[in-house]
Amino acid sequence: MDAKERENSMKTANDSAIYSSLAGWAIVTVVGVFLRFAFDALWLSLLSWAILAFGFVMCCVTAFKILNAK
Repeated sequence: MDAKERENSMKTANDSAIYSSLAGWAIVTVVGVFLRFAFDALWLSLLSWAILAFGFVMCCVTAFKILNAK
């Protein structure tokens, strides 16, 4: 990795927009967990699992973007 790539990687890792989106996806994941235990209905349980899974995947995608993994 040359100096230019390293500098771009540091700019990406320090971008506040990425951390804001990570916090947003974490909130979505917590909402999925809350809905999972809020009520006892099959449709709400399935919806909450979908929200939880989507939020978790997007948190991982954002974390890998911070790490600049390809």
